[in-house]
Amino acid sequence: MEETAAAPDRGHSIVYAPRIQDLLSREEKVFRIDATTVGVSRSDLISEVVAARPVLSTERSVYKPAAGAEIPHDSATRTIRALGQDVMEGIRTPPPPARGLNGAWPYAATSYLRQWLFASDPLPVSLLSKRGITRSPALSRIVDRAVTVWPEPGGAGRGRTALAEQIRSASGAQERGQAIAMYRRATATLCDGVAALTGNALWLMGPDGRARGAARGDLPAVLWETLRLLPPAWMLYRTGGDAYAGLHPEIRREDNVALFPLLMHRHSDYWPEPMDFRPERWAGVPDPEKTPAYMPFGFDGARCWAKHLVVPLAERLLTVALDNRLAVRVPKQETHVPLRSLLSVRFDAESGA
Repeated sequence: MEETAAAPDRGHSIVYAPRIQDLLSREEKVFRIDATTVGVSRSDLISEVVAARPVLSTERSVYKPAAGAEIPHDSATRTIRALGQDVMEGIRTPPPPARGLNGAWPYAATSYLRQWLFASDPLPVSLLSKRGITRSPALSRIVDRAVTVWPEPGGAGRGRTALAEQIRSASGAQERGQAIAMYRRATATLCDGVAALTGNALWLMGPDGRARGAARGDLPAVLWETLRLLPPAWMLYRTGGDAYAGLHPEIRREDNVALFPLLMHRHSDYWPEPMDFRPERWAGVPDPEKTPAYMPFGFDGARCWAKHLVVPLAERLLTVALDNRLAVRVPKQETHVPLRSLLSVRFDAESGA
């Protein structure tokens, strides 16, 4: 079982993994993590690091090379458009029964979103987005081979998602292999990220019905504040090189650089009452992403490819949870945040509808 360390957060007890807790306890904004990694949470230096060079394909979770080749730009663009089409279609359709949100979060929410958005895809394509499949390299290879001989004859079929159609219309083994990889990565990244954000928001809103009622007045503000205090994308990693040497005395040519929105968003130099969950701080802010020292989806040139989908879909999922009186069930109001690529609280939930 993973070790944890306790840390307070808005009256709740959040138990962070020790390495995250160690980061949160640091006062310096530029610090050495180990012999080859420097951590940065200073706003101006983060901007300089991001602007120093374009993000590499190997530094992107979705667009890293697949099927033995780089992902072409036009293929990446088609994937973004297809996923956006599928999300917008999903938001317009009735959600699945709320009982699908019962159980351990964020996993229950991830499965719920995949059912909501991608259940129309035929087997074996829909298996590409199943958590039990994606966690097993052996099962993933079997499903990949099965998808290789799909689809059924004929043109585009009704019911399948635009993302699945990318696989069906691919020509050649490499393009098809990349389309399969992009389907798996895109669905996982979107659903996991939205589930984490929604779960973090539910936790920060608290169990009090009156507090939830007040927060419901502006759910986007709730989500922007959640992205500040508990951002799922809590760290960005950059491979070292000449581009970063000279930006700061602590950063050497051979050093990798870890950027920490989680820390920057909690600095009192940048935020009044930084540890307080205050959605009202976003009232009247026309474009939250232009707020100084705020990096919910990265900076220009390296922003999350699905940022325009995350908040609307999380708002829809949060609305379903609140409409069905989803109750957070944890002992003594304590939740855990393990060391994972996505920062997400862990709790059990039960629908009251």
